[in-house]
Parts: sequence; structure tokens; C-alpha cells
Amino acid sequence: MNATPGSRDGAALIIGAGDATGGAIAKRFAREGLIACVTRRTADKLTPLVQEITQAGGRAHGFASDARKEEEVVKLVDDIERDIAPIEVMVFNIGANVPCSILDETARKYFKIWEMACFSGFLVGREVARRMVTRGRGTIIYTGATAGLRGSANFAAFAGAKHALRALAQSMARELGPKNIHVAHVVVDGAIDTDFIRETFPERYALKDQDGILNPDHIADNYWHLHTQPRDAWTHELDLRPWIERW
Repeated sequence: MNATPGSRDGAALIIGAGDATGGAIAKRFAREGLIACVTRRTADKLTPLVQEITQAGGRAHGFASDARKEEEVVKLVDDIERDIAPIEVMVFNIGANVPCSILDETARKYFKIWEMACFSGFLVGREVARRMVTRGRGTIIYTGATAGLRGSANFAAFAGAKHALRALAQSMARELGPKNIHVAHVVVDGAIDTDFIRETFPERYALKDQDGILNPDHIADNYWHLHTQPRDAWTHELDLRPWIERW
């Protein structure tokens, strides 16, 4: 088994700990005893999450960090490893889903989406892998999307970035698996229970009562399961979608 459930000896680094999926993942790992180290570009937005985890009896630290900046990623991992605990699991949860016609897409925005959804995944993955390999254990989980499997109209930038992230996860899994590092890629296919979906797509959000949108807590349960899988039955790619979703 990759980790001991309930162990209080390690950290779970959640890159992109937003108010929905990322936050739910952080709370799930903290509930199991790991120290939740959560990041966003603005530290103030992490305060409610850190407080919720600590009030529930867990441990958490918030970090302002831009995962696109190599020097910030190196410092983040160094600081956690030195001052808090060994990173036992890293979850990369940055999205950057910004639809746009290819006729109107700009080079600047296309590059920025790639930086956020792919390049930053490489930076964080490389840094934590370097530490995990020396210990001979660890889990790296990338949050993907349907766009990583097929590109839709008006999503050229996002699809390109998510395809690249999926390829990164595959390459890392093949290289690091023999070193006892479990690398997984999760395809999240469907609307998630967030304020954005509720406010922007109310008809879709109305399907919540029919289990028609993804519950962040249930996504988090699957991430914990990936982390605790025995290595003779590791999952590399996991699809998560509501029963109502076409695929």
C-alpha cells in the first residue's frame, strides 16, 4: 500500500485548493490525518478552508503560490518538506477552462491557459517526484477533463493543455511506477456542484437533486481511494461522471 490510512506523518499538497473540488480533497486528506498544505495565488482566499479543517480537528497550512513560476514552486516544496512534513501525496487541481473561438483566440491567452493547465503541472510534479523518489513512495494525482480526451469546438486552448497534461501523467506513471510512485490522472466529466454552475447554468444545477452533477466530496473520496490503493492494483486513469452524463 502506498500510504498508511490515518498516518499523521506526512503532508498532502493540494495545488489549486478552490472552494469546491480542491477544498473537498484537502478536507478529505486532512480527515485521514495528513497535513493539508493548500495553495492558491491569493492566500486570503484560503483562510476559510484552513479554518474549517483546523476546527474539525485536522491540520492545514495555506500558501500563496503561482504554480506557473518555477522559483515559487521550488520554494513551496522546499518549505513544506523542511518545515512541515514529507509530501506523501500531491494533487494538481488547476483548470483554466476558458472557451473561445479559434478565430478569436489570442496567442497570449492560449499560452496562459497552457501555462496554468499543463506547464504548472510539470513544475509541481517534477519537484515533488524528486523528493518522493528518495523516499521510495508517494502519490501524484492530476485532475483532468473530458477535453483531455477529445477537443470540442471553441475549446482549442483548453483541450490542447489538458491533452498535454494527460500525456505528462502517462509518461510520469511509466517512469515513476517502478520507483513506487503512483501517478494517476482523473477525468472529471460533468458539471460540479459549485457556485459558478449554480449561478451560470441554473438549469444544469437543478439536476443536483437527481444526482446529475458531481458532488465535490464524492470526487474527494475517489482521490483518497487512489492514494491508498495497493500497488498490485493501481489505477492510472479514473473517469468520474454523473450517471446522466453522455459519453
